Amino acid sequence: MQKWKRFAFGFVLATIGLTAVAGAQEYTSLPRKETLIVENPEGTIKNPGWFNIWVNGGGGVSTGLQQLTMDTLWYIDPEQGLGGAAWDNSLAADKPQYNADFTEMTVKLRKGLYWSDGVEFTADDVVYTVKTQMDHPGMVWSAAFTVQVASVEATDPQTVVFKLKKPNSRFHAIFTVRWNGAWIMPKHVFEKVEDPLRYDFANPVSLGAYKLKSYDPQGQWYTWEKREDWQRTSLARFGEPGPKYVTYVDPGPPDKRTIAQLEHNLDIIHDNTPEGMFTLKEKSKTVETWFPGFPFAHPDPTLPAVIFNTQNPPFDKADVRWALALLIDIKAVDMASYRGAATLSALGVPPTAATMKDYQAPMQDWLKDFEIDTGKRKIKPYDPTIGQQIADILRKQPKFKDQIPTDPQAISDAFGYGWWKPDPQAATELLEKAGFKKTGGKWMTPDGQPFRIRMTVEGDTRSVFTRAGTLIAQQWAAFGIDAKAVPAAKLWQTALQPGDFEVAIAWSVETWGGDPDLSFFLESWHSQFVAKKGENQPPRNWQRWSNPELDKIIESIRAIGPEDPKGMELGKEYLKLVAREMPTIPLMSYNVFTSMDTTYWTGYPTIKDPYTDPVPNWANSRLMMVKLKPAQPQ
Repeated sequence: MQKWKRFAFGFVLATIGLTAVAGAQEYTSLPRKETLIVENPEGTIKNPGWFNIWVNGGGGVSTGLQQLTMDTLWYIDPEQGLGGAAWDNSLAADKPQYNADFTEMTVKLRKGLYWSDGVEFTADDVVYTVKTQMDHPGMVWSAAFTVQVASVEATDPQTVVFKLKKPNSRFHAIFTVRWNGAWIMPKHVFEKVEDPLRYDFANPVSLGAYKLKSYDPQGQWYTWEKREDWQRTSLARFGEPGPKYVTYVDPGPPDKRTIAQLEHNLDIIHDNTPEGMFTLKEKSKTVETWFPGFPFAHPDPTLPAVIFNTQNPPFDKADVRWALALLIDIKAVDMASYRGAATLSALGVPPTAATMKDYQAPMQDWLKDFEIDTGKRKIKPYDPTIGQQIADILRKQPKFKDQIPTDPQAISDAFGYGWWKPDPQAATELLEKAGFKKTGGKWMTPDGQPFRIRMTVEGDTRSVFTRAGTLIAQQWAAFGIDAKAVPAAKLWQTALQPGDFEVAIAWSVETWGGDPDLSFFLESWHSQFVAKKGENQPPRNWQRWSNPELDKIIESIRAIGPEDPKGMELGKEYLKLVAREMPTIPLMSYNVFTSMDTTYWTGYPTIKDPYTDPVPNWANSRLMMVKLKPAQPQ
């Protein structure tokens, strides 16, 4: 049985900087051929012993906790899913069953599933999960359950009946995993706890195919071991997981991730810089990527954007938000961030293959005719040729010239259709319309104070978007605004959730992937979920924007079935509304530079075998475990 080589051990200590030596020795002493090593993009975990995923206590989520130990009723894969079915009945035995007016949902559960401590999973666990979070404000899904659930009961060990306060044909989305979902709590554990808000859930009981083996007390890695009774989990329907052990690590900044993978000490890089990816493809013969050639990366159904905190003036005014949008040179932002390997989107929906067909292409004529009033004139801000211009820039680079398409539709699919053209004069008119004045080359707010913007970015955690945010802030500064980018550790926990930011580069739009239904994120944008200033905002309306017209759209979607064609028409109405109001400035696709080393494991998802998203912090990545096979004899 091969152990880690001495060099590998030294390399990991040097590049990852492990400080818990005893734990590091245990981690590296595992048989390398039986261990999958994965980057955790959360980095080093602040409170590493906190496993209570239902409370934001500073613990990790994508340490393997949600991917390997959690489970819920349904999953929708952003790609094809195993067997070609994106929808998966996980803990549920069937799809949700609604009554005629969508005020009641019945769930039938699978039999024969067990927690890792040998206790059987039943409907009581589901009911306990909902009632406990409703009874304890501050738990992750408390608000979502409280505003929608009138009652929940287990009518037998495999049946749960929800009665809703208002019709909602998408209520099941709460329990449907895209990146995550409302994970089911072990009733037999938490019912013995005095306060679930303070319970760390140490030595977590698992409902997935793996259980905790060990973790670094400093929060730099977590190791999970395949359960001996993995057959008694929902994942067993697809086969036995390949890796016996899975370790999630903080490998450091992009350059160290790249070196670690070149040395075969990191099987999956979650994300990298374009330069890191180019280096891996040039120097490694064992690295696989989603696309074998340019742009290499996986396009996630997520929309990076400039997120305004609309509860803070002056970002509560659409004219100000539009002015800032018209100061952005998106071509420069794309080249600085992704080196051109991104797909642009002027619309508030990710430019995935499905949404390009369902929304982006059909709305091009509307975008070309779209006008805004600057207070002095009406302008048409959309430039439909931006994607073509970026393709022309890339084609001049010798390294990529043969990989850039020439067909117009292929160019639009790869680089996007168009975006807003820079228009400083229109931005000036919009700011003046909002009461701003420019004095001595500097913009002043209506109350006479300097117009100050701090753009919150994630630093090395997502260096691509840090580049984008930094350049956008520089473009605003060049216009006379006191703007600059500032990094924040744990952006989501420290800035977006508490609302402690002015403007940020992040995302609040996430779609299912292959499904045109936009309810996954739209439901969370309803005004009933907008937190008061100073309180934590539940996912995903980080901009804290509310609009009566948007509420009507969401409520109309709630009243129709997921497959009703009216849903796409309502989706287009949403897109027109957010184009007019600009609560966020959509930028581009989230192309994730995930790379996978085949030295020890084969069977990773790629465009040729798209059974799931390869990005390993997604809970759907559990499907990878049953597809991965050892590359070397055991």
